[in-house]
Amino acid sequence: MQIVYETMYILRPDLGEEQTNLAIAKYQNILTENGAEEIETQHRGRRRLAQEIGKHREGVYVQMNYKCNGSQIALLERAMRLSEDVIRYLTVKQEVREAKPEAEPVEQEA
Repeated sequence: MQIVYETMYILRPDLGEEQTNLAIAKYQNILTENGAEEIETQHRGRRRLAQEIGKHREGVYVQMNYKCNGSQIALLERAMRLSEDVIRYLTVKQEVREAKPEAEPVEQEA
C-alpha cells in the first residue's frame, strides 16, 4: 500500500549551488532506487532559522513529497543523519482525504 509522505530537510548554508543540487539528487535517488513513486521536490531556498542550530543561523530548505510503503524512510533518514550537510530533517505522513460525493440539497416545499 502506497502512503504519501513529506520530508523537509535543511542543508548547511555554506554549501555551494552545485553541492546543494548534488545533495538533493542524492536523497531523490535513495527514494527512487528503493521503490518510492511520484517524488516532488521543492527547493525552497536559503532562509533564516527560527533558532540557531549548531552555529548556523540560516539554512537551505528542501521539501520532498512522495508515495512509498514506508520502508524507504529509514534508509533516507539514516543517510541524512550520517551526512554533515543536513542540519535538520523531519518526515511526516500526509493525510490524503478522498473526495466524498456531496449530498444533494433537500428542497423544502412551501
